[in-house]
Amino acid sequence: MNTDRFKYKEITDIILGSFYETYNELGDGFVELKAVRILNHAHEAQLTNYLKATNIEVGLLLNFGRKPEFKRFGFGNKRKNISDDQRRSAAE
Repeated sequence: MNTDRFKYKEITDIILGSFYETYNELGDGFVELKAVRILNHAHEAQLTNYLKATNIEVGLLLNFGRKPEFKRFGFGNKRKNISDDQRRSAAE
């Protein structure tokens, strides 16, 4: 994606790069966008609840408030069928 036209090109490159790196490595994930002064526990809980309610195990919480920031969340969802072999290879 060409990000030259974006106002905040540098942070846009970082955010999109993080998203694609996570997607390529781990597959599907949630991206939750916020534009607040600071992220709080309620924002984190919202993303965690999305992960709990689905088979998706990875989420990114992006804030475009006064200071752009992002947090990555992982949630091991027991409803997702993962074999012991897959679990062992992922841990190695």
